[in-house]
Amino acid sequence: MTVAVLTDDLKKQIESLMPLLKRDVVLSASLGDDERSGKMRELLTSVAGMSEKISFDEHTDAHTPSFLVTSPGTGISIRFAGLPLGHEFASFMLALVQAGGHPPKVDDATRQAIEGIDRELEFVTYMSLSCQNCPEVVQSLNIMAVLNPKIRHTAIEGGAFQDEVDAKGIKSVPSVWLNGEEFGSGRMGVADIVGKIDSGAAAKSAARFKDQDPFDVLVAGAGPAGVAAAVYAARKGLRVGMVGERVGGQVLDTAAIENLIALPHTEGPNLGDSLRQSAEQAGVIVMEPLEIISMSDKDADGHISLTCAADVVLTTRTLVLATGAAYRSLGVPGEEEYRTRGVTFCPHCDGPLFKGQDVAVIGGGNSGVEAAIDLAGITGKVSVVEFLPECRADKVLMDAAAKTGNIDFFTNSAVKEIAGDGKEVTGIVYTDRETGEDKTIDVKGVFVQIGLIPRTDWLKNSPVELTDRGEVTIDGRGATNVEGVFAAGDCATTPYKQIVTAIGSGATAALSAYEYIALGR
Repeated sequence: MTVAVLTDDLKKQIESLMPLLKRDVVLSASLGDDERSGKMRELLTSVAGMSEKISFDEHTDAHTPSFLVTSPGTGISIRFAGLPLGHEFASFMLALVQAGGHPPKVDDATRQAIEGIDRELEFVTYMSLSCQNCPEVVQSLNIMAVLNPKIRHTAIEGGAFQDEVDAKGIKSVPSVWLNGEEFGSGRMGVADIVGKIDSGAAAKSAARFKDQDPFDVLVAGAGPAGVAAAVYAARKGLRVGMVGERVGGQVLDTAAIENLIALPHTEGPNLGDSLRQSAEQAGVIVMEPLEIISMSDKDADGHISLTCAADVVLTTRTLVLATGAAYRSLGVPGEEEYRTRGVTFCPHCDGPLFKGQDVAVIGGGNSGVEAAIDLAGITGKVSVVEFLPECRADKVLMDAAAKTGNIDFFTNSAVKEIAGDGKEVTGIVYTDRETGEDKTIDVKGVFVQIGLIPRTDWLKNSPVELTDRGEVTIDGRGATNVEGVFAAGDCATTPYKQIVTAIGSGATAALSAYEYIALGR
């Protein structure tokens, strides 16, 4: 039985978007006789049948199946090679309505920077439909192609063009190429991409946050803890600013989230969008993307200052530190050399690129064993390498791993080196901690899952007390050793690093900051 490409729910979603079309859109496809081409034809003809402003035709292109989204007379060129379903269905819908005249959501400074690019740029993004980081990159480049006809973008589903992916040695998505050369990988927003093209544009974008009046509460960090702190402070009627590199923080790199109370299931990017909406609706002044460089001592008026990129200085009566954490690296030879060429942190994003190949997961905690279970259904043999004598993962996960039949555990083992042939990973070398013997496991991919490290390097020369691990020391109210400075979430000594605990600690820090102000300190 043939399964329809579009469900009734998806058709309703598309129909609801049709009123946003202000001009004609053409969906021009390069199709063959294969199954993917048949599904693409069904998808595009169904969409074209929902509005008089959408037409469908066929042409020939090197990527088959693929289709071009354009609008006559605009020069817009957005191509999808492979079926844009899964996480990328939203990318297709946004490209459709934006090509049809619905304005993309970008700030004025970024829009002007994009429109001011005066050279031909041909972007290609390799993505997978299971990657939660890919849509932001695809959608960002599509926006740039809509705003400037000199910019073209093709989004290629790696699984549909495996030979091309293999030829380029791509082992991590999203992987972006510009004019035939590697441009970047990993999550990037519009401002990030424009900044890489033109560093002056990045400085201009950051400079728009200059000359802010002093805040009552300034939140450093924009993940769950930071947003919770900002929202709770704003609801007290305070002037609140929130500064960070991306709203959502580490959450944006999380796939399925099923342990957030009252929300049975969501995905990281969706939760990130909700966090942004909460902050904006509360009246928080969101300054993003903006890198924090340093923190000052209190001045004569009792104000604290943060120095940020582009000489932006923000002052505040109270400060909440909520900069979160980043993936912890192994720190062994070969790890940096083979990053994106076999060494990766995201099984959901990059797992499909290792279909049928043997891989290793470093770390036997919950995240490591969960990654191994996910990979076991896609890859060949999965080797879990754990430093301790036993894996620390929950029993339910260990039981599930045992049922897969293709996960092996190497405990009491210390990774010594990531081996490769100069182009890609070929294996890992580890030391058996019981015998002292060095051994090798032949693998094509290494997924590092050994926890997080606080993003507090910028605080090392500040008066704020840090632990040996780099965490900000706080008491039960979120207060640090510096009066008027509070901390929350994964960057602090908050126990149990979870989204729900981060949100709770952010609220606690904000309420403590409010009390500090209310008592006139």
